[in-house]
Amino acid sequence: MKKTTIFFTGLLTLLCFMAEAQEKGSVLIKNATVLTVTNGTLENTDILVENGIIKRIGTGLSAGNIPTIDANGKFVMPGIIDAHSHVALDAVNEATAPITSEVKMADVVNPYDIGLYRALAGGVTISHAMHGSANAIGGENITLKHRYGSGNPEDLYMKEAPRTIKFALGENPTRVHGRGNGIQPRSRMGVEAVIRNGFNEAIQYKKAWKEYEDAKKVKGATPIPPKYDTRLQTLADILDGKVIIHCHSYRADEIYALINTCRDFGITNIVFSHVNEGFKVAPELAEYTMGASVFADWWAYKFEVYYSTAYNAAILTENGVITSINSDSGELIRHLYHEAGKAQRYGELDDDQTLALITINPAKQLGIADKVGSIEEGKQADLVIFNEHPLSVYAIPQMTFVDGVKYFDINEDNDDMRLKVSAAETVEPIFLKEHDHRCMHGVDFFFTNFGRNLFDHSH
Repeated sequence: MKKTTIFFTGLLTLLCFMAEAQEKGSVLIKNATVLTVTNGTLENTDILVENGIIKRIGTGLSAGNIPTIDANGKFVMPGIIDAHSHVALDAVNEATAPITSEVKMADVVNPYDIGLYRALAGGVTISHAMHGSANAIGGENITLKHRYGSGNPEDLYMKEAPRTIKFALGENPTRVHGRGNGIQPRSRMGVEAVIRNGFNEAIQYKKAWKEYEDAKKVKGATPIPPKYDTRLQTLADILDGKVIIHCHSYRADEIYALINTCRDFGITNIVFSHVNEGFKVAPELAEYTMGASVFADWWAYKFEVYYSTAYNAAILTENGVITSINSDSGELIRHLYHEAGKAQRYGELDDDQTLALITINPAKQLGIADKVGSIEEGKQADLVIFNEHPLSVYAIPQMTFVDGVKYFDINEDNDDMRLKVSAAETVEPIFLKEHDHRCMHGVDFFFTNFGRNLFDHSH
């Protein structure tokens, strides 16, 4: 009897913890300057959130016994969305074959990653956790809501988000497979061939299953089904428009080549990532794709990204491309509002265009713009309160809400939240403990700033 009681008590505790992790919050934010992104700026405005949803936006709003925040003199914007991230992942690349569409990043989500908390401290409420770029066709990605504090990876999944998959062009797949393993692809044209061959195999796979389904309809028939293949089924789902491609790219020629490949196979659900030379093919990106997710000013960290410009985001935007700015970095993710500000500084975009780069536009690229990315009634209450306008160099996030639940508060969070170190981070070797620590600092600096470009194929 005692064991049974302990079991049910433990089960109840677990269920309560899971319920808390998936909580939908209610809050009333009053007297704020509300940056809706899609409907302009609203002065001295209230936002009423009930059960994780923005219920009303207006003035003089009141509510029952729910928390009320006076945001007078402060700015509220939608939660920031990072369309290209590797935060909260225990692995990035399955680099064993040019096509690995059978693997899923959902299998390696680490809910304890302190990077999630640091992202929340930068106002980021959603990240697109992506496979790396070692493969021409990599694994399926997962869109995460930053519900930090749960031990269950599934609590982070944004289950309403469509499926997405990682593709990669250029030096990474050619280096890993052509030069590394002596197999295709060894050149940019080889990358295109791998992708085309994969799609053609998927077409034959679909055909085999259709023939089997048709044969089953014949009275008395007992056809043998084809062998189920997760890799080919995922590619077939891409062809059927069920999966959005997010493709690592830099050069204009390879971007245009993949656009043509997708057109040949009737694929329209594609977003290009990084896109350093996207300004050269802006009209094509606007006409044939779901947009471009770019760096603000990263370039020259390897040869294929020397030809770049800080005007890229503005040029793409002015040409009608759905454009977002991504981090691809566990550090830069908490500075995305600064990165967007760079696009405004160089390209003279207006405030709404600039904020769209880190809110509604990445939401569109992830297929979730009907749920997040702007402050509108009926949308999920992912919100950030800033002390200054978020495009000001003096802006600092004060509070961050996901589904109406406050996950970050600059004034209330424990100090030790800022001191936690991931167990996966490099620690000082024992043999250096009694020697000059400046040596180790130099090693850390090298690997932090340069080493990942040599050994990590996520860029």
